[in-house]
Amino acid sequence: MLPVTFAARIEHDAPSDRRNRPLGSRNRAWAVIVFTALSCVSLIACGRTDHDARSDAAASSVAASALPTSGALDCAAAAAASPASDTQAQTRILGNGIEADTPGSDGTRTFALGAPFTIAVTTRSPKADTVEWQIRDAWDIARAAGRVNVGDGVQTFALRCTSSRAGYFAVIASLVHGGQRLPHRGTRPAGIATFGVLPDVSDALPAPTYARQDQHRFGGQGANYLRPGQQCCNGDGYRPLYPLLGLSWANDMRNWYVQEPERPNSFTPGPDTLAPYFRQGDIMRLIQLDGIPGWASPTGAPTHSYAPTSEAAYRSYLSRVGADSAQIRAAYFPHQSSNYYQVTWEPDYDSGLPWRDSDAHFVNLYRATYEAIHASDPHAVVMGPTNASVRENVRWLERLAPLGIGRYLDGVAIHGYYDAGTSPSHPPERLATDRDRAAAANALPASMRALRATMTKLLKPGAKLFVTETGISYDLGTAYGEDYPTHNVLFAQGVLVARTHLIVLGEGADVTYVFYSSDIPESPPGYGLFFDLDHPHGAYGSGSISPKPAAMAVAAMTRIIDGTTTLGYLHDTPPGVYGYAFQRLNGGKVITALWSHDNAHWNATQGFSARYATPYTLQVDGNGTSGQVTVFDVMGNACALPYTNGRIALALSESPIYVVSTHASVMKANVTAPAGYVAQ
Repeated sequence: MLPVTFAARIEHDAPSDRRNRPLGSRNRAWAVIVFTALSCVSLIACGRTDHDARSDAAASSVAASALPTSGALDCAAAAAASPASDTQAQTRILGNGIEADTPGSDGTRTFALGAPFTIAVTTRSPKADTVEWQIRDAWDIARAAGRVNVGDGVQTFALRCTSSRAGYFAVIASLVHGGQRLPHRGTRPAGIATFGVLPDVSDALPAPTYARQDQHRFGGQGANYLRPGQQCCNGDGYRPLYPLLGLSWANDMRNWYVQEPERPNSFTPGPDTLAPYFRQGDIMRLIQLDGIPGWASPTGAPTHSYAPTSEAAYRSYLSRVGADSAQIRAAYFPHQSSNYYQVTWEPDYDSGLPWRDSDAHFVNLYRATYEAIHASDPHAVVMGPTNASVRENVRWLERLAPLGIGRYLDGVAIHGYYDAGTSPSHPPERLATDRDRAAAANALPASMRALRATMTKLLKPGAKLFVTETGISYDLGTAYGEDYPTHNVLFAQGVLVARTHLIVLGEGADVTYVFYSSDIPESPPGYGLFFDLDHPHGAYGSGSISPKPAAMAVAAMTRIIDGTTTLGYLHDTPPGVYGYAFQRLNGGKVITALWSHDNAHWNATQGFSARYATPYTLQVDGNGTSGQVTVFDVMGNACALPYTNGRIALALSESPIYVVSTHASVMKANVTAPAGYVAQ
């Protein structure tokens, strides 16, 4: 973790988010042969189109570029451009040579599957030229391409597009003779303009039915003010972005230092205290309680490091927060079974908000919080300690257990960081195959299992587990710039975002939060799911964004995995193969998320490889049976693949896939459920 000052933390809350930062080779030849054979089956089963076959030869040789699913991106362009009539466009293009964008979206630069959209290209050239353009996907495969003649001066033309293929797309355009490429904009590197096409998985996975609203499993941090007339930080920073990404939880600040900064008893509970952006009732609240005001602090300044000087004043405030939450739940969230409270925020000794007081005072803070909140909110779930890394939460819980911390927790809240930088070079499985058992224990799957085991010892059965922040940045020592991030880095970040959150859910978390909505001014850079197009170093609350592969991977993951309970991790998998099974609510279909990872093929020096593949056979039905299952790639594109003798042959890559099957009993016999996990 890198430190962040208390003052900076207040300044950048936008409006209720926090920023804190974390701290063997295969038989490749056989794997490629197996993948080639499977690809032929997939091409037939999924009806891949001639349009897909037009991908360039180099890109189409990428073995694990995604499951070869059906769908095409079709774009038609005018034979030649025409003079620009938009004076704003003329001014903007001055000195840039060429620009491209996707007007007409809701500000997210994403579009519905099959819906028409436009890519507008503007050029400024001293003489007639030709624009050469391509649209490439997350695996750098060309999905559409062409050339358009342009005259001198400011010219415009439009690509009229539709896509039956979901995912991330990068427009690459340049002037053939002038040599100019698309400019660097904000945190987005030069050479590309990006957009996304949202998946529709409803044919295989109809929308689930939720008995309780808090069965939703995905939340987020970050606000973006995308609607006309909005700016940071006034208005609704969560819509349209959160519903589009499938995020149903956000943070709501009921911190004492925020609500009563000057004096006690100034906070009056009631449903009108709820911020307008929560009143639609579709985005639930994680109620934050960390931090105390200066007038109640032993230091005389707002702090997270010490217990308050008056426990009675602290209890009085929290009893009012509990009453407030109970009224808000009744008015705006009647289908939510509980209110969820997070008591502390990264109290790690080396964090930006370190606990400097005694362990006894820390546990006493939780005791006072637990008793005061429960006294006024009968539906309270009190959680903590929310250390930065999974393993550090285990250490704190075990250290504080003799002081009784378990008696004052209805659940555990953690941040899900797992390495010295959670980045392309540090994937969550990096240490899993280490010969040193102590090192292997720090891999994310092993850390989550240790946490679940600790929870079963200290907390009551069915205790909740919320992972309220986990992000994947770019590598340590990198910076936003003209030529960074590269396509390969963006691919790596996207698949790691999906894998990390699949691991924490598959290992027993009830809810997981993605961090951060768009790029922010942090080191290392790049936590955002979206580029910030306005600020070259990122900012909080940006009003102009465009998607990275990570955004579209999250949009697919939430549509496929939300509305499930966890069955567990596949056992008896070979080293480097990872699989987690989930079941749709109400006894629905089974979804198995699968991928492989090999450190030898995954590094910043040689590249984060999408090329190698690992053969694996998954049991989806009983012995002697045959049929078909639907398989989704990481972007939510579907493919129908056959199985025989109850098993489907797959080629697994670093990019997760999702296998949809119907026989839960078969899958349950082949997984290990997380310790103490109780289905929601």
